[in-house]
Amino acid sequence: MKNENEILKGLVIQSSRNIMIARVETPNGFKEFECRIKGKVLKGQENLYNPIAPGDWVIIERQNDSNSAMVISVENRKNLFSRFNQKGNASQLLAANTDLVLCLCTPISPPFRPRFLDRVLLQADIAGIEAIVICNKIDLEYDDLDVDERLEEYNKIGYKVIRVSAKTGEGIDELKNIITGKTSVLIGQSGVGKSSLLNTLQPGLDIKEGQLNEKYDRGNHTTTLSIMYEIKSLPQTYIIDTPGVRRFFPDGIKSNEIINYMNEFAPLAGKCSFGLSCSHKTERGCKIMEAVHAGIIHEDRYESFLRICDDLEGKEIDEY
Repeated sequence: MKNENEILKGLVIQSSRNIMIARVETPNGFKEFECRIKGKVLKGQENLYNPIAPGDWVIIERQNDSNSAMVISVENRKNLFSRFNQKGNASQLLAANTDLVLCLCTPISPPFRPRFLDRVLLQADIAGIEAIVICNKIDLEYDDLDVDERLEEYNKIGYKVIRVSAKTGEGIDELKNIITGKTSVLIGQSGVGKSSLLNTLQPGLDIKEGQLNEKYDRGNHTTTLSIMYEIKSLPQTYIIDTPGVRRFFPDGIKSNEIINYMNEFAPLAGKCSFGLSCSHKTERGCKIMEAVHAGIIHEDRYESFLRICDDLEGKEIDEY
């Protein structure tokens, strides 16, 4: 006789704050269960905006042979990619157990936002996940030389940069070679073409693609929760699509720790005249400022560093 409640292990493929979809392998193939957290709060994760993300492996309790279940626990993770949710004043988990962070941007329409990229790259380094910068919509003409300069700067400081067009297919084969056999998390501001890129990588997904807000030249949100997609045309390849955001607030770091995670800053940590107590803003003998003046650290990267510091120190700054 079959038990009314059954304990199963599943992979979370979709997650909002309160409801998840877990995929379980059964003798008859994969089955999906709509899950909620048993007791509403998971032990040890009480202070998170959402305690579970796509990519998580969870233990669930099936309810009376139905398609619904309760999450009992989360398995140990190899990593987490998150952001700080200012509205909820807590860490928001976006993806778990990933191999790559795909940072998507555009040269135009919407405009290139290097400071957003800097924050995503910082978060990837905090999480210990390899990050790739992907510039989409390269089929569009643009005359901003700073775009190419900044993309080359990312390559110079150790990030792989590829240029693609979801519309024409340019660069897509290179991207496929990078993501094959891996689980990636895709993140970018609204309007940069995350849905278009996924539809190009896996024809038939038919993900809704948003239109730019003409007045503000920025995207409208079409993805409202994190979802894992299988790229069936490639072996063992998955991409976790995340909601488009306009600002990205780093998570799990203090302002005096940022220098340790920004690639070209890290070798200079502790070498200033004031050592680790240097704010890298006004002090004489600051090796960071000297590197900026010498052109070793790009001025825009330094500006990003200062703005992230301000955010983490609780100061209000204008939206970039």
